[in-house]
Amino acid sequence: MIELVVLDMAGTTVDEHGDVYRALEEAVKQTGATVSAEDLQTWMGADKTEAIAALMELGGVPADPLTVKLQFDAFRGILAEAYAANPPVALPGVEDALKELKARGIKVGLTTGFSRDVAAPILDKLGWGIGEGELLDAVVTSDEVAAGRPAPYLIHHVMEATGVHNVGHVIAGGDTVVDLLAAHHAGVKPLGVLTGALSREQLEAHPHEWVLEGVKNLPSVISSSLVSY
Repeated sequence: MIELVVLDMAGTTVDEHGDVYRALEEAVKQTGATVSAEDLQTWMGADKTEAIAALMELGGVPADPLTVKLQFDAFRGILAEAYAANPPVALPGVEDALKELKARGIKVGLTTGFSRDVAAPILDKLGWGIGEGELLDAVVTSDEVAAGRPAPYLIHHVMEATGVHNVGHVIAGGDTVVDLLAAHHAGVKPLGVLTGALSREQLEAHPHEWVLEGVKNLPSVISSSLVSY
C-alpha cells in the first residue's frame, strides 16, 4: 500500500512562474561567473546554497564560503521581490489531488531546496497548513538536513516526521532530475512530473516509476494496477 507521498514545491506543486530560476542565475552572475542553461538546470531542485557554490565553480569563480553566503542572501532578496510582484500559486489540480490522497488516508509531505524562511511565506500565501486536519502532514526544507537533493535525507526526514517506516510504501518526486535521484537514493518509488522545465524524454532518462503530466494525475495512478497494494 502507499502510505506517504512526498513532493517537491516549485515546479511540482507550486507555480512560482520560473522566478527561482531567474533569481538563482542572477545571484550567481553577480559574482562574475558565467551560468549555462544546462548547468542551471542540473542544479535546480538542489539546496540553493549548494547550487550557488557549484554554479560559481562551474562558471569560473571560486566559491569561498563568505561569497556563497552573500549570494544566497542576494538570491533570497531577488526572489522575495519577484514573489511580491507575482505571487506563487498552486499548480492546476494540485490541491484537489492532495485532498483526495488525504481522504484515502495517504499522508502528504513536501520537500524543497528552499530554506524554511523562503518556503514558509509561500505556504502561508497558498493557505497550505501543516499538521492534523491540514492539507500537509510535513514539510522539510533544505536547511534542516545535512545535504539537499540528490541526497535522500529530505525524503527520509518526511518519513520520520510522519511515522512511515517502509520505503516501499512511499512515492516521492518532482519536476527535476535531482528529485528523481533523491527518490531513487531514498529507496522509494520515484515520480517525475512535466510541470517544470524538463521534457518527458529528459526525465525518463533517469530512475523513475512514472512520469506524469502533473501531480493532478497522481490519484488515478495510485488507484490503478500500476501500484501494487
